Amino acid sequence: MPRPILLLFTLLALLAPHPGLAGQPHHGIAMHGDLALPADFTALPYVNPAAPKGGTIRQAVTGSFDSLHPHIVKGVPALGMGYVFETLLTRSWDEPFSLYGLLADRVEVADDRSAVTFHIDPKARWQDGTPLTAADVLFSLEAQRLHGTPNRRLFYAKVTAAEAPDPQTVRFAFAANPDGSIDREMPLLMGLMPIHSKAFWAGRDFSRTTLEPILGSGPYHVASVDPGRRIVYERVRDYWGRDLPVRVGQFNADRLEFDYYRDDSVALEAFKAGQGDVRYEIDPAKWATGYDGPALRDGRIVREELPDHRPEPARGLIFNTRRPLFADVRVRRALGMAPDFDWIGRSLFHGLLTRTASYYPNSELAARGLPQGEELQALAPFRDRLPPDLFTKPFTLPETGNGSSSGPAGLRANRREALRLLEQAGWRVRDGRLTDDAGNRFAFEILLSDPSEERVALEFARSLEPLGIAARVRTVDSAQFQARLERFDFDMTMRWWASSLSPGNEQLYYYGSDAAGQEGSRNLAGIRDPVVDALARSIAAAATRDALVGRVRALDRVLLWGHYMVPLYHSPVDRIARWATLHRPAVTPLYGPMLESWWVE
Repeated sequence: MPRPILLLFTLLALLAPHPGLAGQPHHGIAMHGDLALPADFTALPYVNPAAPKGGTIRQAVTGSFDSLHPHIVKGVPALGMGYVFETLLTRSWDEPFSLYGLLADRVEVADDRSAVTFHIDPKARWQDGTPLTAADVLFSLEAQRLHGTPNRRLFYAKVTAAEAPDPQTVRFAFAANPDGSIDREMPLLMGLMPIHSKAFWAGRDFSRTTLEPILGSGPYHVASVDPGRRIVYERVRDYWGRDLPVRVGQFNADRLEFDYYRDDSVALEAFKAGQGDVRYEIDPAKWATGYDGPALRDGRIVREELPDHRPEPARGLIFNTRRPLFADVRVRRALGMAPDFDWIGRSLFHGLLTRTASYYPNSELAARGLPQGEELQALAPFRDRLPPDLFTKPFTLPETGNGSSSGPAGLRANRREALRLLEQAGWRVRDGRLTDDAGNRFAFEILLSDPSEERVALEFARSLEPLGIAARVRTVDSAQFQARLERFDFDMTMRWWASSLSPGNEQLYYYGSDAAGQEGSRNLAGIRDPVVDALARSIAAAATRDALVGRVRALDRVLLWGHYMVPLYHSPVDRIARWATLHRPAVTPLYGPMLESWWVE
């Protein structure tokens, strides 16, 4: 960090009040309520503390990469880089949002959460053996405020003061929201800030992609790189944190290998041939028919369906509402009524997936029925700016019943309603083509990066033909796809939004108006709605779990009625295939299986 900026931060920090910082230090922070684990816990509840060390875990994955720097906008980082870098605190995946000490062994939080102090563990070391200090933390804050991913720049902009009273202590103070409330999530977000070595980056440009391994403090370091094709990590033998309660029973393999394939079907064949040890299967068709063979039949490959209680990603065909074609909510709603999703679910996905009707599916956060309680209270101030039906009708997806692809009565009725909505929005079918009053045809492109997604996209495009709409599916390589997403250079794309059981500031990054104009943000739909902004902002300020759930359900309902995507499907379980030499603990945490706790026989 430049010396003038550091001096300014220190001055601001000394002038700013730190209410509640004189309280007792704790071994962690819970977003709401108390921590589940006591200060003297010895291991997380979903690990095997006696798991043996050694061996290699290999994964055959799809895509490519061109960078080893995961904390900037540029480039596509390699999988597994999270094992190189560490944070001040780390999550327990068996609680909605609780953090326990990692680089920091103690934390003090202001009573109103307007400030936080972290005490760095004196044992914390970089992988070259040098101590990790408060100077590294302050450098990491400034580097990511200037050059980090858009979500981190959004979060860290709320830090009004930062200081290091001594080499093992760092303090942060936070700005109040416009309404005077404090963002209660900020102490936890600072606990999850990736920490970089100030000395390593001296003379290097933090903002640039790199294939040079970056110095970290984590349990693995990069051993070898074949750009875009393969990356290998090796366990750090003298890893400083190996005996911490949050690390016991984890990171057991000596080597982690990721082999990249352009096509997922090829990656599956590589796994079945023994070139991978574990595979998370997201394609139900492959799960139903793609694993048969001698290794499965004789038990060398084990398939498991493991339940979880986390929100599944909200996957859909996302409209880019920056395009005038999709600016009208009636148009977006109409396009979602055209496909026969019941037939798609049975024919393409073997009935193994559930149609997604929430931005937080598979969780208590999903809006259901009519708004009531905390949710209704959150929505009430915006009643005059929301569709009246939002308060009187449950949100439902169009259904086609048990008919066939030839067009059951339900599907025909849906398409008649779609044409009615399109006519209201100024579109008419003329000579079999949907056009506006100026004669411009309704035509657009669906941008993809994974060939396996083409089946659904092509079926969706075909379903629009009876409406006179021309939709073209285009699949590009992952680098071009990522670049176009970052520039919002698409009409429609198939992507998802992922959330935890404790959503917070990232909701503004996903759906907020400011993020809509910020290249690289996750607001792919271009949502600009003051109601969405207010609800998303209110979530992190929720003082209780009930208040948080109510506010998230309110946001969910408003997003659903905005029809910003055509929802697709999600799985209610994790489908995992593994070779029998790879073992997992008996306990599966709230968020689902965690590979870092597995081990090799």
